[in-house]
Amino acid sequence: MAELNTVARPYTKAAFEYALDKGNLDQWSNMLSVAAQVVQDSAMAQVLNNPALTYEQKAEVLISVCEAQMDDAGKNFAFLLAEKQRLALLPEIALQFEQLKAAQQKSVDIDLTTAYELDDSQQQKLAQALSTKLGREVKMTSKVDKSILGGVVIRSNDLVIDGSVRARLAKLAEAMNS
Repeated sequence: MAELNTVARPYTKAAFEYALDKGNLDQWSNMLSVAAQVVQDSAMAQVLNNPALTYEQKAEVLISVCEAQMDDAGKNFAFLLAEKQRLALLPEIALQFEQLKAAQQKSVDIDLTTAYELDDSQQQKLAQALSTKLGREVKMTSKVDKSILGGVVIRSNDLVIDGSVRARLAKLAEAMNS
C-alpha cells in the first residue's frame, strides 16, 4: 500500500486550496486538527473500522463529535473521506495542511534545544538570524538538554542544524578513527 503521506496529499491539497480560496485557513486548520484527534481515539477508531457501518454512518459519527468545529464544507469533506475509506488519513491530512499553511503564511516552527537556558535577548537574536536565513517568520519553542554539553540543536520539519558540542566531539572522534 502507498505511504500515508502520498495518499493524503491530494486530499490535503484540495482542502487547502478550498480554505485558501474562501479565506478560512485558520478555521480549516482547527477543524482538521480536532477531527484528527477524534479519529485517533481508540474508541472512535473501533467505530470507524466497524465493517457493519456504512460510510454515511461513519461520517455522521465523526461529524456528531466534531460538529461544533465543522462547517458545511468540512462535513462534506468528512463524507468524502468516509466514502473513499480515508478517514484514518485525517491525522496526516491535518499535519500536511499545517505545513502548507505555514508555507503560505511564510512562517516556520523551530524547536530549539540548548544545554543551558537562553535569556530573552539571546532567543530574539537567534530568532532574527533564523528568520533572515530562512526568509520566514520564526516561531520558536525551546528546551534545555544538558546532555548536548553546549551549543544548540535547531529542528524544523526536515531541517536539522546540530551545533552541539556533543555532535562536534562525535565528528572529531570519527575523524580520528578513520
